[in-house]
Amino acid sequence: MSAPLLLVKNLDVTIQLPDGTEMPILDDIAFTLEKGATLGVVGESGSGKSLLALAIMGLLPPVASATGDILFEGDDLLGKTDEAMCSIRGNRIGMIFQEPMTALNPAMTVGDQIAEGLVWHLGLGWQDARREAVDLLEQVRITDAARRAKTYPHEMSGGQRQRVGIAMALALKPALLIADEPTTALDVTVQAEILDILDDLTREYGMSLILVSHDLGVIARMCERTLVMYAGRRMEEGRTRDVLTTPQDPYTRRLIGSVPKRRPGGEAR
Repeated sequence: MSAPLLLVKNLDVTIQLPDGTEMPILDDIAFTLEKGATLGVVGESGSGKSLLALAIMGLLPPVASATGDILFEGDDLLGKTDEAMCSIRGNRIGMIFQEPMTALNPAMTVGDQIAEGLVWHLGLGWQDARREAVDLLEQVRITDAARRAKTYPHEMSGGQRQRVGIAMALALKPALLIADEPTTALDVTVQAEILDILDDLTREYGMSLILVSHDLGVIARMCERTLVMYAGRRMEEGRTRDVLTTPQDPYTRRLIGSVPKRRPGGEAR
């Protein structure tokens, strides 16, 4: 039996407070992600979902420290230097952030921002990298991609910026894609389009996906398995259908029960 793509076990994250004491943020998190599989990480705000994603990416803030195991393709990510993690981020693990405006450089065109990763990691010349960037923009369904590649982030809508974020994350065809609340700030129609793009491209490239969301509907649509978190702890994990229809943990039942029901006409109540 082949090793999983990602194995997280006994993961603890603490932050150091100004008085020198340490506060636990993640407590004994454990899960396995197979190659080509999809995992949803769900929980209310403050549950530690995004911090888990940052821990995997090696992007924890300086006041935070992690112990345990994060084994990616057999390598312990927690034992790697910042330089080593820089070669993994983007190349083997891609990430899509909740608000792409904070992740995009306002002083660079979106095409050059996509091309930069191709130049840095693959050694492409800028001319070839810019052509590839246009192709990637077309793949994420940005119309008139050659022209839009020359625009700046502030000249794009939120949905277009998120498409650029997806293109950047997928440019190097990483083995694992982490999407942190990628549709939260978007309207329902654009949200559906973004999820379609994610679903299509991760399947096409055979990527594994970790989707962080507070939206159970998004998780149900996109993920084979679901990890439920509360206050930095793993409450429940299993097949998404089982977790959402026959939850075992009381917190999961409360979380599902808090989702507004819809009347036949489609309005929430």
